[in-house]
Amino acid sequence: MAEGQIRQSLSGFYDVFSDGEMYRTRARGNFRKKRVTPLVGDRVRFESSSPKEGYILEILPRDNSLTRPPVANIDQGVVVTAVKAPDFSTNLLDRQLIALEVSRIQPVIYFTKTDLIDDQRYQAFEDLAAAYRRLGYAVCLTREPFASTGLDQLRELLADQETVIMGQTGAGKSTLLNHIAPELTLATGEISTALNRGRHTTRKVSLMPVAGGLVADTPGFSSYDTLTIDYRELGQYFPEFRRLAPDCRFRGCVHVNEPGCAVKAELAAGDVLQSRYDNYLQLLTLLQNQKPVYHKKK
Repeated sequence: MAEGQIRQSLSGFYDVFSDGEMYRTRARGNFRKKRVTPLVGDRVRFESSSPKEGYILEILPRDNSLTRPPVANIDQGVVVTAVKAPDFSTNLLDRQLIALEVSRIQPVIYFTKTDLIDDQRYQAFEDLAAAYRRLGYAVCLTREPFASTGLDQLRELLADQETVIMGQTGAGKSTLLNHIAPELTLATGEISTALNRGRHTTRKVSLMPVAGGLVADTPGFSSYDTLTIDYRELGQYFPEFRRLAPDCRFRGCVHVNEPGCAVKAELAAGDVLQSRYDNYLQLLTLLQNQKPVYHKKK
């Protein structure tokens, strides 16, 4: 029995990388009985009589997993964000950051299409980037889109990590990957196929070696699941709120109407971004009004 990592799944076959070699395997039938599906990125134990024939016997514990794309054990997510066309929205950016935080995936922000804005607007993005860096997020922003300084920064971040690239359709995910790894030659614009809306289509999912790390080949990943957390937990996924919460007068403070709230004090002092707080309130209301989802039996 050997250990390895699933690097690709296609039509019920799983390509497992182990000790410098790739082994084509299938999952044992008992996984189906348990309704467990191996995911790309899973660390597994498998046995194999040849590189073309083997079986996955056990899936080792996952650090995390995503449903779109269906991958596991991801270290970071690069949120590709256009400054224009489609129009920039802090709300969408914050929702994507929170979706990653909830999955325990480290976010990285990469701004694209900076050639479409004037210098004054660019300066506003410089200020915004500085604010997000203060929160602990890595931010790639350059005056010229895909300038070497930004790409080099991203290459350093990709090394030794497993990464998903996410962002709105049209934000430039494929173009970014083409700049980072020209050998991949991803067709820009092939977005809908990656979302796999058709029931009978086969979607290959794989982790590709890029810049000394592994990148999930999902340039169409623009959607993320609706948050299913309790509204009282939301503040934990805003790093600045998490840092300030111990200074709030009340434990379990949700930073809305409570007296002695450290988050609101910092907001008033200008040390918490107004846009972040507004987006927090909007999400909080959404979560408070969310009806429980009951899965009907098919």
